[in-house]
Amino acid sequence: MVRSQVTGALVGKFRISIIGILIAVGAFAAPACSQSQCLMCHGDKSLTTTDSLGDTVSLYVDSALLAQSVHGGFACQDCHVGITDIPHAEHLPPVDCGGCHSDVAEVYKRHGYYEESPGHLMPDCHNCHGTHDILAPSDKNSMVNPVNLPHTCGHCHEDSSIVGKYHIPMITPVEMFETSVHSRLVGDSSRPAASCIDCHSVEGTAHMIWAPIFPQSSIYHFNIPKTCGRCHNEIQKRYEQGVHGQAAAKGEDDTPVCTNCHSDHQILPVTDPRSPVSPTKVSMTTCAPCHENRMLNVKYGLPTGVMQSWLHSYHGLKSTDGDPQVANCSSCHRAHLILPQTDSLSSVAPANVRKTCARCHPSITAELAEIPIHKTSGIFLNVTAKTFRSIYIVAILIIIGAMLVHWIIDLTKRIRMLNHGKQVVRMQRNELWQHTLLMVTFTVLAVTGFAFHHSGAWWAKTLFGWPGGFMVRRIIHRVAAGLFVLTAFWHVFYLLQMRGKQFMKDMLPRPKDFIQFFHTMAYDLGLRKEPPRFGRFSYIEKAEYWALVWGTAVMTLTGFFLWFGHITEDTLHIGALGVMLVVHYYEAILASLAILIWHFYSTIFNPPIYPNNPSWYTGKMPIQMYRDEHPDDPMLKKMDSKEPPAPEA
Repeated sequence: MVRSQVTGALVGKFRISIIGILIAVGAFAAPACSQSQCLMCHGDKSLTTTDSLGDTVSLYVDSALLAQSVHGGFACQDCHVGITDIPHAEHLPPVDCGGCHSDVAEVYKRHGYYEESPGHLMPDCHNCHGTHDILAPSDKNSMVNPVNLPHTCGHCHEDSSIVGKYHIPMITPVEMFETSVHSRLVGDSSRPAASCIDCHSVEGTAHMIWAPIFPQSSIYHFNIPKTCGRCHNEIQKRYEQGVHGQAAAKGEDDTPVCTNCHSDHQILPVTDPRSPVSPTKVSMTTCAPCHENRMLNVKYGLPTGVMQSWLHSYHGLKSTDGDPQVANCSSCHRAHLILPQTDSLSSVAPANVRKTCARCHPSITAELAEIPIHKTSGIFLNVTAKTFRSIYIVAILIIIGAMLVHWIIDLTKRIRMLNHGKQVVRMQRNELWQHTLLMVTFTVLAVTGFAFHHSGAWWAKTLFGWPGGFMVRRIIHRVAAGLFVLTAFWHVFYLLQMRGKQFMKDMLPRPKDFIQFFHTMAYDLGLRKEPPRFGRFSYIEKAEYWALVWGTAVMTLTGFFLWFGHITEDTLHIGALGVMLVVHYYEAILASLAILIWHFYSTIFNPPIYPNNPSWYTGKMPIQMYRDEHPDDPMLKKMDSKEPPAPEA
């Protein structure tokens, strides 16, 4: 119910008194309520009421706009039939436009998906036409003038609360339309090329706008060519003669119509590089999704792999390089009158191929025109080209293979040399196995974990893309996670032993580590002549160890919550699982990059150490390498004191 809350009590009483006096003296003999009488109250901009939702609604009527409107000569009670006297009743019956516009009321039974009386799920007359400011559609200021229609329709169709509530499939149609070719003005006129009702109206009336699920709708899949044909008549005829139009006429709902290729609201000119039918996009963006679809190819008996063969051809390579002049699908097959090769009217029929190619290659010979275009190898190869290809393939295998063998032999020798001579035990067998298990499980977890997040990547498909492969991935990931956690507990037990306690004592961060960090930076930048002298563990190894401790705790905790996701959601608040997933994923990225950059450089790519520090697989490293890296380790002093003096010359 609408409850009137008219503001200005004193002003209201004064007006009522004046009106009563005027009526009493017969100043308004006929009609009972004139427009000027109504405007004495409704001409006040402060006059408001409150609707059933608690929103303030203005009751102000602009007399100038009313006079200019198509209803300017009407009396107020012609529309507001409930007014018989002044002051009128607080609650009036709604305006019934159908009283005069019965022909419109007869057809306006549905809007979009909904069928009911206007004003609830369907827009009411005033939503589109206005109230006291209704102008003829030909007036450029009218809400339903073609120029203003997108804005009028956008009141609802760009309102997220309405779009979401009624599940309207498109969120920003007006914003998209305003960038399209249809929004551009035609010539010197003030009319756009096409406006909302040009495409959405049924049977030529804007009061029949139906959703695409209804066969009567102008945007029903099979009606779209006819709708577009209202303006593009010749293109419609060519489309209907082509294979796509013929399939659509048979009721095949997977055949493309205008909007499948050109889009719907955001139709861009062919010259716009963003357009899906622009020369550089039409092949792979528009044609490929259907012609690379195995199910469609089987259904319609079409060859497979034609898009890939074109992509690797000269035309395809130049097109993907951004050349708009090179031939694409529509250059040879046409855009709308697409016919099979067996049709004598087809542009790719054997008798017409030379003529088609001559559009770009005027001097093409009949023999060259007979060369198959869609070949696996792409560019056509004659006997000479195939011979050179074979020679190069053999040469590549022999030369590159010999290079590879040469460096494998050399690398093997250098690694063996690292294990000769006096060695320092860096890791005992217990510690070496801990490191090995950590290395293997970490690698497996990284590969299987990232394969889960990037399952569409080529490497993930290669590893787990086979049937049931990703189920195996999950099992491998969880087994590796269990071994990783067991290795962490093994390390904790190790720290309780005598050697482990000494390891922890030497691994604890000290102020000296921070000093040595700046010392290293100064040496690397040429500000100091000598590098710092590290003990058993440098700040590099300490930073890596404590980062590993932190990462192990975070990955174990979040991994447990993800493993038992239903318990996580039941125990913690909703959304906790998403938090765990984010932390687990990005901690994995952080840890993996730290290994690749920080750890691999210090143990592999650091020039004095390259090709590697052998302690990761033997537990030992050459004593000279150890002296260079850890000159202040007390163990070296003990070793030197035990060595016998060198014999005199």
